[in-house]
Amino acid sequence: MSRRSALRSGSPVVPSALPPLPRRGFLSATGLALAAAATGCGRSSPVSDPGSGADPGRLRISAIPDQDPEVLQRLYGTVATSMAEALDLEVTYEPVTDYAAAVSLFRRGDLDLVWFGGLTGVQARLQTPGAEPVAQRSIDADFHSVFVVNSSTGLAPSDDLRPLAGLRFTYGSETSTSGRLMPAYYLREQGVDPEGFPGGPGFSGSHDATLQLVASGSYQAGVLNEQVWLARTAAGEVDAAVVEYARSPAYNDYHWLLHPDAADRLGDDLGDRLLEYFVGLSEQPEVLELFGADAFVATEAANYDRIEEIGRDLGLIS
Repeated sequence: MSRRSALRSGSPVVPSALPPLPRRGFLSATGLALAAAATGCGRSSPVSDPGSGADPGRLRISAIPDQDPEVLQRLYGTVATSMAEALDLEVTYEPVTDYAAAVSLFRRGDLDLVWFGGLTGVQARLQTPGAEPVAQRSIDADFHSVFVVNSSTGLAPSDDLRPLAGLRFTYGSETSTSGRLMPAYYLREQGVDPEGFPGGPGFSGSHDATLQLVASGSYQAGVLNEQVWLARTAAGEVDAAVVEYARSPAYNDYHWLLHPDAADRLGDDLGDRLLEYFVGLSEQPEVLELFGADAFVATEAANYDRIEEIGRDLGLIS
C-alpha cells in the first residue's frame, strides 16, 4: 500500500448531501483575461513568458485569488517555504490575476499544484486529463456560504432567502464555489431567481471585495465564504454595517489539485509526498492558522461530483 493509500484509509470521503436538482438554465460566466506573475519563496517578480516551459526541478504552486493579494502572498509564500523544506524541492508561489487564469495556466501545464475552489477544481480537472485532487482542509468537507446584508435593510437573521430577491446583490467571482455557484443553487431552491436581482447581480471578484461593497452600500446584500467571514470577523475587520443574514447548508469546497506532468518531472511518488506533507501540517500550526484550518485530510474526485452536477446545471461547466 502506498503512503497516500495508507493516509486515505484514515480519511473517509464525506459527500455533500443536497436535494435533487431541477433542470433549468443559467447564464454562463464571461471570459476573463489571463495573466500571471511568479514569486520565489515569498519574493514577487513578473513572468515574461508563463508558457515558456517548466523548470524540471521546480514545483510551481498557485491559488485562486479569492482574497486580498497581500493576504494570499503571506499565506502561499509561507506554504512555499514550508513545502520546499519538507520535500527538499524548489517551490515557488506564482500568483494569478483571476480564477480563469488559474484554470487556464493549470491546463497548459504552467502550474503544478493549485489551491482551487470546488468549481474551479472541477473545471481544471475536466480540462486536464490525469489531474488528481490531493488534499483538502477538514473544514472543506463541511463548508458553507454566508449571506450578508447592510444593516440599513433592517433584515434580521433568517433561513428564508426570499427577502434578498428585492435587494441589490453581489456575488464574489463568477466562478467561485462559495461566492457564486452554491449560493445561486440555494437561492433557486427557495424560489429566488439567482440572476433576477434589481439591475442584475454584481460580481465583486473576491470575498473581501464583497464585504467592502456591502459595507459601503454599493450593494445591499452579498455572499461570501464562511472561512473568510469568520476570519475577518474575529480580526475585527468587518464594518459594523455588515451583518450576517443566513448561512447555507454544507458542501465540499476547496482542495489542492496536482497536474499529471509534475510527477514526470519530480518523481512518481510526488502525490504521496504532498499528501504526507499536508496531513503532517498538524505539526506546523502557524501554517494551518493561515488556512483557517485545524487539519488537512485526503480527498478524491468523487467528493466534487455534486459540484460538477450543479455547475453543469447552472451553465458554468460545459
